[in-house]
Amino acid sequence: MTEVEDVVRTRLRSLRNTLGLSLDEVAKRTNLNPSTISRIETGKRTISLDVLVPLARALQVDLDALLDADTDDDVVIRPTPTNVGHITTWMLSRPTGSTIAIKMRLEPTDQLPEQQVHPGHDWFFVTLGRVKLFLGDRELTVETGEAAEFGTMTPHACTAIDEPAELIMIFDREGHRAHVHTDHR
Repeated sequence: MTEVEDVVRTRLRSLRNTLGLSLDEVAKRTNLNPSTISRIETGKRTISLDVLVPLARALQVDLDALLDADTDDDVVIRPTPTNVGHITTWMLSRPTGSTIAIKMRLEPTDQLPEQQVHPGHDWFFVTLGRVKLFLGDRELTVETGEAAEFGTMTPHACTAIDEPAELIMIFDREGHRAHVHTDHR
């Protein structure tokens, strides 16, 4: 617990300094005594929820941001392939984030893909091959080195043209559920 408290204390002081706020200014925003805030930052007072919640609000962060004790010791992500039908995906981001990045390999197929809608926003960049993007009634060709970005309440799907295609996709968690966990066969 001491390690988490040390991280929280450092974050509180850093946030306050980054925002250019004095102890008195934070005290006014939280209805806490400036000496209480100082003692929390220096470790001379135990951190409790009754002071942490107003401090987080005053410093414009949520409690998760203050309490997250994950370290950046292992910043390397080691993607492993997942196959569903003619699509292979590799997760390029941690599964706990609000934004998801994946690499996707599409094998050509004669089947027309089923277009889907879901809340959110999608973005992809074609790194190899060509992709046909079905966007409602439109059919767009996205070449190697080009990107596409669109709102996902428009029906959408994509396929490889003539040869395998690879893309990097970024979307929110709703898009992750719709794209990665759907069998396109």
